[in-house]
Amino acid sequence: MAAQHINEWNSKLPQQGVNIFSKMSALAQKHQAINLAQGFPDFPVDPKLVDLVTSAMHHQANQYAPMPGLSLLRERIAEKYRSFYQINIDPEKEITITNGATQAIFTTIATLIHPGDEVIIFEPAYDCYRPTVELFGGKVVEIALAAPHFAVDWQEVADCVTDRTRLIIINNPGNPSCTVWTKEDLLQLQQIVVQHELFVLSDEVYEHLIYDEKQHQSAVLFEDLRAHSFVIASFGKLLHCTGWKLGYTIAPVALTAEFRKVHQQNVFSVNTPMQHAIAAYLDDPNYYHELSLFMQKKRDLVIAGLASSRFEMTPSSGTYFLLLNYKAISDQPEMTFALELIEKQGVALIPLAPFYQNAKEQQTLRLCFAKKEETLLRAIQILNAV
Repeated sequence: MAAQHINEWNSKLPQQGVNIFSKMSALAQKHQAINLAQGFPDFPVDPKLVDLVTSAMHHQANQYAPMPGLSLLRERIAEKYRSFYQINIDPEKEITITNGATQAIFTTIATLIHPGDEVIIFEPAYDCYRPTVELFGGKVVEIALAAPHFAVDWQEVADCVTDRTRLIIINNPGNPSCTVWTKEDLLQLQQIVVQHELFVLSDEVYEHLIYDEKQHQSAVLFEDLRAHSFVIASFGKLLHCTGWKLGYTIAPVALTAEFRKVHQQNVFSVNTPMQHAIAAYLDDPNYYHELSLFMQKKRDLVIAGLASSRFEMTPSSGTYFLLLNYKAISDQPEMTFALELIEKQGVALIPLAPFYQNAKEQQTLRLCFAKKEETLLRAIQILNAV
């Protein structure tokens, strides 16, 4: 009887299955393929950072951290924004440490969205946005952007706003589009947000992975936009420690107060020794400047290595991903071609189509270059032979 009751249960996310990242990583493992699909490094975390975590544990930093996060870590974040952006952020009232960026996204949406509210997202979109909105009874209004440039038509955005619109979610730099929004993009967004009194969730987890001397245009840089925005960042992307699941949210005082009401009922607080370690590690601001150079070398290695291949590469202005178009090789759907690469060639990439609600076939795959040089060179050799 109990099993029958469970089978008849009305799921809140009936269409939700295993996400494309887990699926492709499982297939990579099954076929012993090089995994350039899921976005995580295969090189070690800095031993200094690991030692700092161990030291914090030995010094009894093992009990609950304060609900908003360790004060020293929040001060480090505020220092970064002063140094990089000449912006003052109150570490006590405007910064909250979270259990990774995904929890920050979930909590922001939970804070804002009521049943019937509309949320505008830009596709290709990271896969946690839609189900979280739907979990809280919201309706997603997607704006599909096309490869290779993924340019936003801001008149189309304005036309999508209704009296039910409450939130716009942006991802800058964009995963999987690998694009970086310009100052003009943010000004256009600001105009729409202010005019219609909307909120913005600005997913900026790749803010320090921007290349070719481009500048990150954070939502906090635009005064009126900042007043409406939740800015989300990730230490996992910053420090190559995605499994540690630490991030943070920046929002104005009143919005932060509402965010923390949900945060404390969700996770309350996050890993204490790791907060201590990261706060100590980031006392050197040079790290931020070195990171983009470190990753750009990897990007350029892949671009140079595949220059004579049959893949056409879309320029990657940010993130640690690169998009490859295979139209000169095959007319197969993206998932079919990606599966063949895994099963027959031994390298795993992610198809772009699943990042759209209505699968948009553009013969494009996403490659993660946050890997050791030897991993990338092996993959390049395989892809050049396709």
